[in-house]
Amino acid sequence: MPRARVILAALFSVVAALAPASSRAQSPAGRAGRAITAADAANWKSIRNATLADGGQWFAYQLMPNEGDGEVVVRATKGTTEYRFPIGEVPTGAAAFAAATAGGAAVAFSSDSKWLAFTIAPDTKDAKRLRKEKKPLYNKVALVDLATGKKTDFQKARRFAFAGERGGWVAVLGYGPENAPSPGGAPPAGPAAPGAAPPAPTLGADLLLRQLSTGLETNIGNVGEFAFDKKGDWLALSIEARDQIGNGVQLRSMTSDVVRPLDSDRAWYKRLSWSDNGKGLAVLKGVVPDTLYTDTLYSVVAFTTLSPTGAKRTVFDPREGKSVRALQTVSPDRTPTWTDDATGIFLGIHGLKHEKKTPPGQNADEDKSDLVLWHWKDPRLQSQQQVEEGRDKSYSYAAFFRVSDGQFVALADDSLRDVTASANGRFVVGADARAYELAGNLDGHRYRDVYAVDLASGQRRVVAKKSVPLGGGFGGGANLQSPDGSKLLGFDDGNYVVYDLGNGSKRTITDKIATSFWDTEDDHNVVKPAIAPVGWTKGGASVLLSDGWDVWMVPVDGGSAVNLTGNGKKNAIRYTRLRLDRDEKEVDLTKPQYFRAYGEWTKKEGIARVEPQRAGVQTFLWDDAKVGVIKAKEADVFAYAKSTSTTFPDYYITDGSFARGTRLTDANPQQKDFAWSSGAKLVDYVSDKGDKLQAALYLPANYQQGKSYPAVVYIYEKLSQNIHAYDSPSNTEAMNIALYTSRGYAVLEPDIRYKLNDPGMSAVWSVIPALKAAVASGVVDSSRVGLQGHSWGGYQTAFLVTQTNAFKAAIAGAPLTDMVSMYLSIYWNSGGGDMAIFEASQGRFTGAWWDNWDAYYRNTPIFAAKNVTTPLIILHNDKDGAVDHMQGIEYYNTLRRMQKPVVMLEYKGENHGLVKPANQKDYAVRMREFFDYFLTGAPAPDWWNEGVPHLKMGDHLKSRRTVADEKAVQVP
Repeated sequence: MPRARVILAALFSVVAALAPASSRAQSPAGRAGRAITAADAANWKSIRNATLADGGQWFAYQLMPNEGDGEVVVRATKGTTEYRFPIGEVPTGAAAFAAATAGGAAVAFSSDSKWLAFTIAPDTKDAKRLRKEKKPLYNKVALVDLATGKKTDFQKARRFAFAGERGGWVAVLGYGPENAPSPGGAPPAGPAAPGAAPPAPTLGADLLLRQLSTGLETNIGNVGEFAFDKKGDWLALSIEARDQIGNGVQLRSMTSDVVRPLDSDRAWYKRLSWSDNGKGLAVLKGVVPDTLYTDTLYSVVAFTTLSPTGAKRTVFDPREGKSVRALQTVSPDRTPTWTDDATGIFLGIHGLKHEKKTPPGQNADEDKSDLVLWHWKDPRLQSQQQVEEGRDKSYSYAAFFRVSDGQFVALADDSLRDVTASANGRFVVGADARAYELAGNLDGHRYRDVYAVDLASGQRRVVAKKSVPLGGGFGGGANLQSPDGSKLLGFDDGNYVVYDLGNGSKRTITDKIATSFWDTEDDHNVVKPAIAPVGWTKGGASVLLSDGWDVWMVPVDGGSAVNLTGNGKKNAIRYTRLRLDRDEKEVDLTKPQYFRAYGEWTKKEGIARVEPQRAGVQTFLWDDAKVGVIKAKEADVFAYAKSTSTTFPDYYITDGSFARGTRLTDANPQQKDFAWSSGAKLVDYVSDKGDKLQAALYLPANYQQGKSYPAVVYIYEKLSQNIHAYDSPSNTEAMNIALYTSRGYAVLEPDIRYKLNDPGMSAVWSVIPALKAAVASGVVDSSRVGLQGHSWGGYQTAFLVTQTNAFKAAIAGAPLTDMVSMYLSIYWNSGGGDMAIFEASQGRFTGAWWDNWDAYYRNTPIFAAKNVTTPLIILHNDKDGAVDHMQGIEYYNTLRRMQKPVVMLEYKGENHGLVKPANQKDYAVRMREFFDYFLTGAPAPDWWNEGVPHLKMGDHLKSRRTVADEKAVQVP
């Protein structure tokens, strides 16, 4: 995978005249300060979870160092009022923090913009102690009165939520007891893993409900789940008590404080679900039967006609009718979902496991074989089935329960497994890939038959045969079904089509438009790949589509298409619509539309806006920078961030005019004290096959015109688009531009244009001309150039050193090295075969090796290994689930047999990329030592010259714990 960088998530840009690209560079920012050390990098800050209050009055964010304790900062968008609060050592990564906060928000404002709440993790010192003592780590929640800055802490709190749009309340959920029986009859959860976040609640926990205006608090015990409706009129609670005594669902009116029980039983209640209009509440109710079997039997309980005195209760229980087949029940793994009008619920049905409980003292598996049987007719490899076992076990068939009359309709079964629910209309859409699944897993080309399923009867009609998946619907992205549910967007032989789900008719909607809506620049082995749709307009009369440059409004029932952005293709600007409203379901063209605009050859970005009933864009903030933006929900207030390779993406506040904003953040004022890159230069070049390409050339700190410098070339497909991305100093990122340029290196990131059947040679045809252009610019010393790449970039690195002597040292991370054996390997992280990747994805071959031997042979590193003269490091970990570990070993053994200079680094237990910080730091330091030796004349590291015997490895690693701090000297 490409190297990570601080790249803004929501990016915009605007229209302007394009300047020549060949010698453009950012304003010099190099300084004569000292080189960045490991300690400096550890303290470098990033901004996370930036958010605006709904009214636009306040801006809040987490300010986190690379290592150690962070803080939440909240400041007024007008004036200078600012509050800062410590939040401890927040887990890195979205998944880790979501788990630590029970999937709730990290930082959130109340709807009236008067209060802020956020999660606090244990600080670094306490976290280290607790891990050492093998004790769980508990979070806290803080509540801040923004008028005064007064903070209130709630101890041992794992989740919080404000009371919807009405506001006035905050709910804070604590942690449940450990060693308690799990809902649904599963075994006790046991104690938390040492040093891990505490386990998810098994029995209920205390829920603290606080009235914000008075500070009065109500403590509600044994709460399993809680959920406010969207407006904040109601609070729903599920009760999970020991021995199920008092379990049930309660409804609290947030206007009268009246609490009513809606259902109670010796049962488990889970997956509370409100309708969008607040008129319906659903919950899954699970009962453990008094039998020798293990299954929990679930029903769906729906509540409508809500009032302070109660609600109308409707139950769908598979045990009480013939609507569900025997040995099936409601699935607890699918949240019930309401239609928009709250008249029906989508749910899941699955088969009962019906496993007999094993008597104490018996081992039911003691006489069972451990066979895995691989069959040539298996649509999915056994390895893929093993990886997807959890998904398969939790799979459920989509069904529909009409609350208004109690009718149940089965929507999916074994002949149509994938059904996408629609909140509106008479039809839902199903997809059947069975006829194509085996072939798709072999050659990577995916198809499916598409059906319209009638919600009233469950009857199906074929809509399209052998349809290609789009970037929405079944694959995420834009919803392919129209807002009223009556139509479906599809793609057929390079054109978008619309299917009428009622009568089955089909209309092609793009064949008369003078542009292409398939990606003409895609260099994979895919015929006319669709450019992902943008979305349906409000009411469903039109769809928004992209031709890769402009965004078009295309009527679905006839009429002329309108190019909303107007000049993208003409001026080589790519427009991408920004979804600034998190709750948006359809595009309302009566409101201004905002776009990210990106100059394909200038790399400029900014913000573009299209006004209602008017085609063409207004442009703002167009600059040699990367730009991101967030908007206040209820106000014309925007916070935007701009970055370059030398400028951190700090935030500014502005209004809809996008006049020069007021600065809100200053995350890393210390940068002025360090030697920093003198900017980035955009280098134009032409590949050996005649393709116009570009490279980003990052200048060393204190760059002097006319002087050439050592350089590292980093490769992974196309990278020049990242020229304005800010690379924060990091000890855990191996190819860190900030550290290399601070120490006197230039860094070159070229684009690669691929030709079918020549993925390796394509790198040669693109990278070598890029290097020549960088040398011709005067910046790069051709006698001191290194090469590095990881994964697919590792393959390109491993291959390039068999074709050229231009590089004095190279590092190939997790490389593919034998295209024949790799084709036959398994992508262990998914369990699928690599042949699909080779034929329809990154490999770019047009068939299998036995039908295309010459192409596989000429693009395989080990078959040309005799040509290697470049000293090489291979990184390949023993648990790599993307590129099989044997790929690294094959290349290492081949080069070793030939007595070529090669070292392989293997970090035990690591997957495709390094996760353990100690391993990340070790690899980054060894990489710098290696390049310093070959490119700057620094002393050779002992581990490179002599290796390290196994019995001495422990002492070797201990001796290197402080090496990172010693590697801060600028190179000559």
